Amino acid sequence: MTHQKTIQGQKISDKQIDAWVDEAEQGYDVEKLRSRGRVGRGAVPSVVVPVRFTDAELAVVTAKAKRQHLNRSEAIREAVAAWTTA
Repeated sequence: MTHQKTIQGQKISDKQIDAWVDEAEQGYDVEKLRSRGRVGRGAVPSVVVPVRFTDAELAVVTAKAKRQHLNRSEAIREAVAAWTTA
């Protein structure tokens, strides 16, 4: 039995892993890595809220996000914004 390597459901090849290893062995510029944080969404830091979805709920959110060319977080924020402004 072979074990398929994945990251967030995407298959990762041995070739990609080898490339990452080569990159790591060359070393990283730590200051450059520190500056790669997420872009802020406003004047104050955002709060991360873990939410659990059933497979069916997640499929609906993912499909809607894909149709609107959004990621899931953006789609969920738009849904909450519509709910709070209705």
